[in-house]
Amino acid sequence: MNVTRPAKVAPADFVPLHLETRTHVSTGITAWHVSLQQQTLRAMACNESYDPRLKPVRHAGRLLWPVAGIKSILGVA
Repeated sequence: MNVTRPAKVAPADFVPLHLETRTHVSTGITAWHVSLQQQTLRAMACNESYDPRLKPVRHAGRLLWPVAGIKSILGVA
């Protein structure tokens, strides 16, 4: 039985990392860049098990992740 997965779709506010001008981005954007599920990032934030360069901030009940940390982890900073 062949099962096809739906194509991975970028979040609506996605900007390629090299063109990103925001200092922090949403969990969806971060998940896209680091190839993790959003829920994995949320669990990492709750357990404080993230890389220190990727420490999220909470704003209005949402997690925002630093673009500089994403670039650093991916080795493009």
